[in-house]
Amino acid sequence: MAKTATLAAGEGLRKTINAFLADLLSKQVVEAILVPITDPSGTTVVQSLVTKPEYLGKADVLAPVMPVNAARIVQAMTRLAPAGRKTAMVMRPCELRALVELVKLRQISLDNLYLIGFDCPGAYPHQTAADAGEIISDDFAEKSLSGGVEGLRAGCTICEYQSPLLADLTIGLVGVDRKKNVLLISGSEKGEELLDGLGLESEAESAAATGRETAVTKIVEDMKKKRTEFFTVTKEEIGGIDKLAAIFGPCINCHNCRAACPVCYCRECFFDSPTFELEADKYLGQAEKRGAVRMPADMLLFHLTRMTHMAASCIGCGACEEACPMGIPLLKIFQLTGSNVQELFDYVPGRSLDDELPPTAFREDEFESIGEK
Repeated sequence: MAKTATLAAGEGLRKTINAFLADLLSKQVVEAILVPITDPSGTTVVQSLVTKPEYLGKADVLAPVMPVNAARIVQAMTRLAPAGRKTAMVMRPCELRALVELVKLRQISLDNLYLIGFDCPGAYPHQTAADAGEIISDDFAEKSLSGGVEGLRAGCTICEYQSPLLADLTIGLVGVDRKKNVLLISGSEKGEELLDGLGLESEAESAAATGRETAVTKIVEDMKKKRTEFFTVTKEEIGGIDKLAAIFGPCINCHNCRAACPVCYCRECFFDSPTFELEADKYLGQAEKRGAVRMPADMLLFHLTRMTHMAASCIGCGACEEACPMGIPLLKIFQLTGSNVQELFDYVPGRSLDDELPPTAFREDEFESIGEK
């Protein structure tokens, strides 16, 4: 049974969480913390690696905006060599799921990393958050966790994993009286180490933890229904190559979606290789054969290839859609594809480090029913 502890939340969620993180540094439980910090404009946050407790006063893990999936930052930090100091990573559930996939792909080392997750209130699209002005995360988090917020990112509206699937320590906000307490739940020995290092009184089982589990189960069930409805509508919208081509029609081949995607990890993308560096006469020859050739070329091929590449590991964070300058609804397309592939393999990306990635595992009994048809 996971150990739990409670933090008094009388000063509000943001201050409570920030004080907890500051304690981790001041008591030298960890030596650094990766956490979103409010930028000078007050309208967004930037991921920052903090080593001094006083900087954590500006931290805001519940801010209603997610400019970048933090798994990409952890990848950049640890791909070449593991962290040499104890470092806490405060991440949303979708970021943690992407991190797990990147660990399996040998892009991230977990040595000396302490993964801290939290029950996520979601986030607005970037432009919506910018138009809203100064961030007031406590009000947003309370309304969102109570189901009273509309206009969230597409991925947030159908996310069935709003609570971390895998974290060393989870900050529990669902199913608790958030005006009084915040729940800390250890998910590993590292999580227990954090609780012990802070000197928090912990227990193996509590009524608060049981209440949270019930609330989380209810959220998952509700979101599964929303996802089913979402995918039913999406299939009608994108069914067939003609509809798909029309949706991708505005694409300008900027590849922003690839750059933002946390599980697109190749050092060199095939579409940036010399294979796609053609002389003018090659393009002219294609135009002569077909009568007209769309420029830039190979737009649809790029998206279909990327879809195939990351379908098993798509965690539905919506970073691709947020990065698109043309407003293409990439989340619904990639999530529908990813969901279908993951269902075939009974695979949930980011669920466990022990689950084998479908593209890397071969089983002789796979798809026997399909082969018999």
